[in-house]
Amino acid sequence: MTNLRFSFFGVLLYGVFLLALSCNNSLSRHTSKVIIVQPFADFPPQLSQIVYTKLKAINERIVLKAPIKMPKSAFVANRKRYRADTLIRFLGHHLSADSVIIGLTALDISSTNGSIADWGVMGLGFCPGNSCVVSTYRLQKANLQEQFFKVAIHELGHTQGLPHCAEKSCFMRDAEGGNPLNEERDFCITCKTYLRKRNWSLK
Repeated sequence: MTNLRFSFFGVLLYGVFLLALSCNNSLSRHTSKVIIVQPFADFPPQLSQIVYTKLKAINERIVLKAPIKMPKSAFVANRKRYRADTLIRFLGHHLSADSVIIGLTALDISSTNGSIADWGVMGLGFCPGNSCVVSTYRLQKANLQEQFFKVAIHELGHTQGLPHCAEKSCFMRDAEGGNPLNEERDFCITCKTYLRKRNWSLK
């Protein structure tokens, strides 16, 4: 009788273990959000494809959308630029909970920075959030593809909840009004560990 009792509890505990393992694996599979790459009509198709391919190496759950027009509501007429925060809200309006969207543009974009109401930026992403936008306007043309990818992955990092990083070679470094992208080499170990926990495939 005793042996049967222990056998019963052993089977029961093993079943609970398998159920917990199954739940953990299921949660792990769904931690990574689908990345939607949304170019605006002004953006070069070839660069859209390059960014899409590079991001797919990090997260296979990715979709490249057809180009769309810039919303007129984001245009700042007296500065001839577009509000990045308005673009972010526009992009994120119809997203599902398991998605994050990144808008691609070659036009000038801006946001409020402290007391400066209209500050030109390379990109913007809410931290955390479900949408971000990046622009080639302020990037070095000779090193455009590499710099643009660094800005894109920086803003996507913000959407995952990553703040700016003090490490000068990290992709999450604060640009502080300049263009330090050539000094950035990779995510630092702290930022990389954070993103790996969200199923980003980072070496």
